[in-house]
Amino acid sequence: ISFLNLQVGFNADEAHNIVKECIDGVLGGEDYNQNNINQWTASIVEQSLAHLVKLGKAYKYIVTCAVVQRSPYGFHTASSCFWDTTSDGTCTVRWENRTMNCIVNVFAIAIVL
Repeated sequence: ISFLNLQVGFNADEAHNIVKECIDGVLGGEDYNQNNINQWTASIVEQSLAHLVKLGKAYKYIVTCAVVQRSPYGFHTASSCFWDTTSDGTCTVRWENRTMNCIVNVFAIAIVL
């Protein structure tokens, strides 16, 4: 029996890399434009979710995305979860360029079979 591929719990690093690639693909090279925010955020969450589901793991996913224009006031978020920390997990990806900040949260809840 090979245990090399056996993973208990959520792989936050894998999710982080997937989400970062999606953000880079949507926002990379763009400047903040309020008219594009709805399309950008929808694309980021839909692409991230699709790639996470393609991993074929027994999880339900929740993906949130916020994009704001950069300002001297900063941007702060928080979340709290009540769940099984041995199997469920979360990751947060922070991304920025000179005109905007983006924060994506992934929440993964294990499906008990």
